[in-house]
Amino acid sequence: MSQITAEAVRALRERTGLPMMDCKKALTESNGDADAAVEWLRKRGSQIQEGRGARETAFGRMGIYTDPANSNAAMVELMCESAPVASNDEFVQLANDLAQQLATGPGAATGDELLKQPSPSKPGMTLGDQKDDLFNRIREVFKVGRLVRIDGVCAGYSHNAATIAGVLLEIEGTPNVDAARDICMHVAAMRPAALTTKDLDPAVVAKEREILTEAARKEGKPENILEKMVEGRLRNFYAQSVLTEQAFVKNDKQSVGDFAKENGFQLKQFHHWVLGQA
Repeated sequence: MSQITAEAVRALRERTGLPMMDCKKALTESNGDADAAVEWLRKRGSQIQEGRGARETAFGRMGIYTDPANSNAAMVELMCESAPVASNDEFVQLANDLAQQLATGPGAATGDELLKQPSPSKPGMTLGDQKDDLFNRIREVFKVGRLVRIDGVCAGYSHNAATIAGVLLEIEGTPNVDAARDICMHVAAMRPAALTTKDLDPAVVAKEREILTEAARKEGKPENILEKMVEGRLRNFYAQSVLTEQAFVKNDKQSVGDFAKENGFQLKQFHHWVLGQA
């Protein structure tokens, strides 16, 4: 067995970011071969990762990628075990790389499919390699949650304060990115249930209509005007629940739908995710 020098250990430490003792052990097990030692460390990390797979991942962030010029966008939920790791630069990079590859690559239906694809920021590595290398340094479990890709002009917004949330909004028309991003921020704050009244769950609307009808009867309103009254009151419900009908947070004198039209575009769809919530 070749002698493991301190210089070789330091070089492997700089290459992998792992503790000195781990690097020395890897070189010893690999008879001083640095490339084999890297592979040994990766395999060992995978074994440790499998043993910790059941740990709770209640923190994280949304990786978002948008490119209006090429009409593609994506959002990926990446979870971890602690708040400090969620703001780690390399963790943020991994989340963004996942979203970029999902948007610009062949697509993926699951996180496992996406992790097999190339990393945009790490030439020669897959996203899975990037994730495993980060685990080896941080030793926290990372999980890829929800993912969505939109082949269209989009704006995005991620909120990473007390509540971790992400919004991806598809628009049609003039791509006024700043105005569209303002609507994304509105979605994060006001949490609409649907884009338009037609998109609301019919069962939810029926239940609201039933509640409003019963309330009107208790007020002693005549049966022949109940339906018209209820439809009028439903407009208030729509103004609270439907994105295009909500009062815009930056100007409550106009609706979000009117703000979009004023800026030359229409809203096609949106995805609003809060970390860990289905």
